[in-house]
Parts: sequence; C-alpha cells; structure tokens
Amino acid sequence: MNNYLLESLDSLSLQKEREKIIHSEGFDSATISLYDMEESILDNALEDLDTYSFLSEKKVIIIHKIEVLKQDDNKSQIDHLLKYLDNPNPNYLLIIDANKLNNTYKLTKELKKKCKYQLVEYDDKSFIKSQLSGYSIDTKAINLLCDYCLGDFSKITNECAKLREYKYDEKKITNKDIEDLVERKLGDSRDLTFAFTKSLAERNKKDALIKFRELLDYNLEPISLIGLLASQIRIIYQVKIFSKEHYSDKEIQDMLEEKTTYRIKKTRELIHYYTEKELLQLMQQLHDMDFKLKTSDVDGIHLIEMFILNL
Repeated sequence: MNNYLLESLDSLSLQKEREKIIHSEGFDSATISLYDMEESILDNALEDLDTYSFLSEKKVIIIHKIEVLKQDDNKSQIDHLLKYLDNPNPNYLLIIDANKLNNTYKLTKELKKKCKYQLVEYDDKSFIKSQLSGYSIDTKAINLLCDYCLGDFSKITNECAKLREYKYDEKKITNKDIEDLVERKLGDSRDLTFAFTKSLAERNKKDALIKFRELLDYNLEPISLIGLLASQIRIIYQVKIFSKEHYSDKEIQDMLEEKTTYRIKKTRELIHYYTEKELLQLMQQLHDMDFKLKTSDVDGIHLIEMFILNL
C-alpha cells in the first residue's frame, strides 16, 4: 500500500520523512507534485490521482496540510479521496500530511484506516549530535541548545550551521558559544513557565527568581502568573499519574489534548522531582495565593517572590 499519512508540527521533519519514504518505496525518479491545501484545492490533487502519467509510469502526489480542509465544504472531494484509497494505483505514491490531526473527525479516522500512519518525531538531542558530527560538544551544551530552540528543528538546523561555521577551526562547542551566538527562541509564556517550574523543581531559587522576572516582561498580572504556574504543576501531576500506568507520550498528549508530545516529553523530566503529595500541596498553596490576591490588597509580585524563597 503506497498511501501514507504523516503528522508533525515541524515542517523540516515532515520534509525529511517524505524524502525518506520516497526513497524507501523506490520512487526517486518519479515525478513529484505537491498540493498545499492552504494554496490549492483538493480537486487538483484528485485530478492528478485520476490521470495517468505519460512521462513516467510512477509519480508521487503530496497533499500538504490536509487538516485545513473543512469537511462540510469539501464532502464530495473527501469522499472521492477515500474512494481512491480503497483502490489505489500501485504505480502512484500518495503522501498526505498534517501539522495536527483532529482525531474526532471522520476524515482523520478513515485516513488512519486506509493509510500507513506515522507520527513524525525526531529526538532533538540526537538531531543536534548528527548536525554537529565531528565537533566536540558535551551534554550540558546540547541541553542548553535544546532549551534555546524549544524543539524547533528548523531553528536547530540553522543554529547548528552557525555554530559549525563559528567553531570550524577549533571543532569544540561550549555553553558560552551557545549563549553568545544562539538567539533564544521566546515561545509563548507557557514555555517560559515550564522553565520557571523546572527551576522551582530543582530548588534553584536564584534562577527561579530570574525566570519569574522574565515572565513579568509578558505584561502578565500576578494572578495570571499564578494561573499559569498552577496549570504547569497540574500537568506535571497528570503526567506523573499517567506515567505510572505506562502510557506513551502520544497517548498522554491525546488525553490532555496537547498540540504536541514535546510538552509531555519535557514534563516527564520534572515528575521525579516531586511526590504526588507535594504536587497536590503546591496546587493547594497556589489556590490559596490566588484567593488571597482576589480578596485582599496584597502585593502579588511580593507574594510570588516569597513563594519562591520559601521553597
């Protein structure tokens, strides 16, 4: 069956996986057509699937970002695609991809039945090692680069190229090189909240205070910061409970309705710092702080700083 369904939030990862599939299926010399559903219509891809190629017996058809299709507006085209998948042309390689699939949609369920489904994930640490092959870089520096790039493989690729060029003669990359050369990806406030929570988990009060002051740059009110922190503690608790039941990252992602397994993977790093009882106590403490902020004129910033110092 030459029908694939790929899912990944990272465009570079999708591209690499498509290239890998094309090579493994023996379609290297085939004509390749890509239909981006944000720029094209499904009818164009369907016409290509229904048309025999005169230039080459084999061809590759890529339907990119299938998730943007509205099911009600494209019912006949979707039915046409599913019908094709019931009896595909063996000389054609069809690759359908999406940044994020909605598992409640009928289309997603049918595509997963009729295609070889792959959640495309790359381990960022292994990827960095491969990008910096031939260079000396220790584990701490790799972890720092991961933190700076936040799982963005396109950024990792670009930053590794920059580091290779910068340290071409010495062939050794240090923490200082990364701090001096790599621009930290700012992500959303939840990413910084994760870093803040990690500092709290490690009982690193100095770094936690620095991260807290960085969070203030997002112009968030103390009550919002307490809410973000409570949300992060809650997900640590949930991942800790699910991990005891041996659920995979993908299964936990689906149950918690997270956009990617990246946050689940990162959260697993923190679950060993706390007992379940400690997490419940932290959530209660944050709840009490939230109540105090809403019912008194206490200084919220001071309240959070004291929370950090009393860990």
